[in-house]
Amino acid sequence: MSSQGPYGRHGYTAQGGPYDGGAYGAPPVGAPPVGGYGATPQGGYGGYGGASYAAPTPKGGYPRSSQEQQQYDPQMPPIGVASGYQSDTDDKSKLGKRSSALKSINNSVIMWAGFFTCTILVYYFLSSADFSFIMTYGSLSRMFGFGILNFKTFKTKKATGISVKTLQLYCLTFACRLTSIIRHEGYLPYDKSGDWLYHVIEFMSLAFVGTALWGCLVPFKKSYQAEFDKFGEMHVPLGWGVLYLIIPCFVLALMIHPGLNQDFLSDVSWTFAMYLESVALVPQLYMFQKQNTGIVELLTAHFVAALGVGRIFEFTFWLYSYHELAHKSGSNYAGYLALIAQFCQILLMCDFFWYYYVAVKNATPLVLPSHNTLGVV
Repeated sequence: MSSQGPYGRHGYTAQGGPYDGGAYGAPPVGAPPVGGYGATPQGGYGGYGGASYAAPTPKGGYPRSSQEQQQYDPQMPPIGVASGYQSDTDDKSKLGKRSSALKSINNSVIMWAGFFTCTILVYYFLSSADFSFIMTYGSLSRMFGFGILNFKTFKTKKATGISVKTLQLYCLTFACRLTSIIRHEGYLPYDKSGDWLYHVIEFMSLAFVGTALWGCLVPFKKSYQAEFDKFGEMHVPLGWGVLYLIIPCFVLALMIHPGLNQDFLSDVSWTFAMYLESVALVPQLYMFQKQNTGIVELLTAHFVAALGVGRIFEFTFWLYSYHELAHKSGSNYAGYLALIAQFCQILLMCDFFWYYYVAVKNATPLVLPSHNTLGVV
């Protein structure tokens, strides 16, 4: 076909046929490559109209991680945000976080599984398998909670996030209860765990609380957050805010108390301990709300949760046994009041239990919402 034909007039004119040294012929031997598939064009890759383009290379080379990329151009999003690409550094960081979260979940499961296993063994070997063992179970849960608190305090050597006022109230609670149950048997579990085990558990709880209180006020006092532990700091000396809880509970115990021990001081002492325990966690919950971040350490959350679990078991026991708290005059106001006091504490902790569940499930610190109430959202 002639080069002067219709195809040649439209820009397809060849300098020769494919077999006679035209554009498709091979270059002479020894000549540098001019085109073709293996050659690199001079001045970059050809564009329209013979123009060429070559991508500029940033100073210092191309970044290899999101951190380096941000240093090179702060306006650009990190690698993996816009493109979906994740660098090795980012992958390692995520793997490390997942590993820590998994470890935290495993530790929580092991801790609670160990507690439940021990209580089952106590139930089978140290009790009579009576319904009243629920009362002992609640006491075991409290002791477990204060054991966690001591572990957290002395392992980290910090008293952050712990309310000294709550510890003071629990010290008074256990002391008053012990003075009643050591002298009389009216408020002890019916099964054989009430012979000596219940006393030992209450004494150990008092020892744990005293140790934690000493740790917060003596060796780790610098880390104690007194600026957040401000419950009741109105018209009273600094640190005496617990009087707003102690005095009403004591007056109420004097006025309305059961008579199972048939001893005024012993009955009032046990009743005062029960009323006081129902409000003892209020300063701790108040402190949680006053913290700027609202973040609660997971071990501290375990401690509060264990106390709440103990209260749920005791409430279950008295829900079926409150009629036994009737006064010798026949009035059952003491039984009703005992139920109301314990139910109020459980209600106060409902939102805490929810956020605690979320924190344990995700292996993250417990985060409470900011609001003005003491714990109810």
